[in-house]
Amino acid sequence: MIGVLALQGDVREHLRSLTSCGAQARPVRRPAELAAVDALVIPGGESTTMSKLADIFEMREPITERIAAGMPVYGSCAGMIMLATEVLDGRPDQRGFDGIDMTVRRNAFGRQVDSFEAPVRLAGVPGEPFHAVFIRAPWVERVGDGVEVLGRVGAGPAADRVVAVRQGNLLATSFHPELTGDLRLHRYFVDLVRDRG
Repeated sequence: MIGVLALQGDVREHLRSLTSCGAQARPVRRPAELAAVDALVIPGGESTTMSKLADIFEMREPITERIAAGMPVYGSCAGMIMLATEVLDGRPDQRGFDGIDMTVRRNAFGRQVDSFEAPVRLAGVPGEPFHAVFIRAPWVERVGDGVEVLGRVGAGPAADRVVAVRQGNLLATSFHPELTGDLRLHRYFVDLVRDRG
C-alpha cells in the first residue's frame, strides 16, 4: 500500500499512476492513515504551503520518523524540496522532512512562465530519455556522499543540472512524471517498495 500525501498538489495524478503500475494507493492526510501505508509519495505543488499544512495536520513528525525508520518515499518537484536537508530561496519558516542529504534551490528554473519540457536520461530506468515536465521546479546544487545522481537535464539553457536523485529508499525528481503518462518512474518506485518488502 502506497500513500500519496494529500495536503496539497498533484494527488490524483500520482494515485492514478501508482494504481496503473499495479500498486494499491490511497490519499494520506492524517498520522493514522500514514501508519497504514508501506511507502509514501510527496507530490508536486507548492512547498511553502505543504510545509505549513504538514504542521497543521500534525504530519511533520510522523513522516520524519517513518523516513528515519526506512520507509520508501518518492518526492516530485515540491516533494523533492520537502525531502531535502537544505533549501535555498525558501521562506525562513519553511521546514521539510530532512530525508535526502542534498541542497536544492527552490524555483531554480524560474517562474511559472519559465516552465519547460526537456529530455532526462534516468539511471536505472530503461528506454528512451524521460520526457520531463518542469513547472517552477527546483534543481539540486549539492548531494551528500550517500546520494546517487540518477538524472540531469539533457538539453537547453539548464543542461546538466541535477534533477533526479536517490538515497537508499528515498527518491526525488524536480519534474512531474505524473503529468506525462509515462509510468516508468512510478514503476521504478513501486519496484523499490516491493524489493524492500
